[in-house]
Amino acid sequence: MPITDTLIENARKYGDETALVEINPEVREHHGITWREYELVETNPTKRYRREITWSDFNQHANRFAHMLIDAGIEPGQKVSILLMNSLEWLPIYFGILKAGAVVVPLNYRYSAEEIKYCLEKSESSAIIFGPEFIGRMEAIADRIPTVTHRYFVGDDCPSFADSYNIRVGRFSADEPGIPIDIHDDAAIYFSSGTTGFPKAILHNHESLVASCLTENNHHSQTHEDVFLCIPPLYHTGAKMHWFGSFLVGGKSVLLRGVKPEWILQAVSEERCTIVWLLVPWAQDILDAIDSGRIDPNEYHLDQWRLMHIGAQPVPPSLIKRWKEHFPNHEYDTNYGLSEAIGPGCVHLGVKNIDHVGAIGIPGYGWEAEVRGADNVPVEPGSGEVGELCVKGPGLMTCYFNDPEATDEVLRGGWLYTGDMAEVDKDGFIYLVDRKKDVVISGGENIYPVQVENFLRAHDAIKDVAVIGIPDERLGEITLAIIEVKEDHSLTEEEVELFCKGLPRYKRPRKIIFADIPRNPTGKIEKPLLRERYAGGRLVEQQTKR
Repeated sequence: MPITDTLIENARKYGDETALVEINPEVREHHGITWREYELVETNPTKRYRREITWSDFNQHANRFAHMLIDAGIEPGQKVSILLMNSLEWLPIYFGILKAGAVVVPLNYRYSAEEIKYCLEKSESSAIIFGPEFIGRMEAIADRIPTVTHRYFVGDDCPSFADSYNIRVGRFSADEPGIPIDIHDDAAIYFSSGTTGFPKAILHNHESLVASCLTENNHHSQTHEDVFLCIPPLYHTGAKMHWFGSFLVGGKSVLLRGVKPEWILQAVSEERCTIVWLLVPWAQDILDAIDSGRIDPNEYHLDQWRLMHIGAQPVPPSLIKRWKEHFPNHEYDTNYGLSEAIGPGCVHLGVKNIDHVGAIGIPGYGWEAEVRGADNVPVEPGSGEVGELCVKGPGLMTCYFNDPEATDEVLRGGWLYTGDMAEVDKDGFIYLVDRKKDVVISGGENIYPVQVENFLRAHDAIKDVAVIGIPDERLGEITLAIIEVKEDHSLTEEEVELFCKGLPRYKRPRKIIFADIPRNPTGKIEKPLLRERYAGGRLVEQQTKR
């Protein structure tokens, strides 16, 4: 059955129960009063600290938007883009597009006007629905995207070049639209994060989305009583696919608009959240806030919090060691996935395998995984040989949309060649080494930046670090470490060099810079930006040619 049937079933079984809660902490900080007091005095629902909808509301909103699209002439298979910040409207709109038989295209809220235009054209979108944060960017391209025949605006004061979603959607029926949907029908186009180049359009069908529900629920055993805290942007596969585990069982979920440590702990406390998916920087910030005394976890109700899991990037073992010192009763898991393989953990550690922390894990539920060497043969476990991680499973993309050449490069014989370099220990656990394009070749030696980054993050004064290659006449490339120092700490180059004596000589950074580390909304280090900033862009071209 298509994923839309799960929403229908949740509305039938749990209609009057809370499905989604939106928390906007900036509202409370602005007014300096509690959210309950604010609920009483604030009449504009879009400016409240807390909003919620039931499963019945969720399903009816989705149906109304589906009818609205059908009335506008959107036919099954046509593409509809979403450009919204996380909000209570986001997911009902997503499912409304699917119920209309259309293909949903979530867009990164950081895209510039020209990037939005590129993605709309690349995906062949016929319509877009956007929020107030994007009026300027949409206005700049509105007359240059003639194929986008419908533009809908979510919010007050609708701009002249769009139609108001808020005013129009309530006029349409809340009944099921009745569009037949097959599990093999196209469902969504997700754009890659662009950390290795301009984003690719990744096409998935309904089977991929349903498989994600099953994989996530198998990994983390969500029940109807669990409460999931969702912080990452919903346009990304990671956030939504982890939510799918709760969606499958009709569990309540909380959308938190903000990442301050106190906001996260307050949301967990007030909403009694049991599962929280974090990115490395947010977990780091929580620990730093506790260690500095700025936050006292004993002031919050956290006893019900049972699982903290991390994905989207390599996780330093030192971070999890610190986390378990503060939260010894938490189950921990890490998940490896990518937009081309949207099972939320085509490889995952597993909550019972904390003794292998540092590994990304073993093949996820319903998945196969191999690390293949230069001869395309799986490496021997425990050999220390590095190869390319390949995965196979029900959540694989259909293709890169309208790009058969790029598709053929990564999809071979039913396997996805991820471009991530990894090794396998004697127990069969996979350790991510680095992106193939991020490997630094210095004097003929392969240096994997993630290994150096994980080593440096164990230093008490280092908050974050990125290692890149920069051109060198003699060695071809040398490593540069960009280091972000924790607040209230100091660090010198000499101290870093002394600390790095614990690394083999060839892995030690040749240059050190102290600066902030740029990360995208999904927590990945923006290494192309760092190469452009510190290597003049020359290395990007060299690595592309390898």
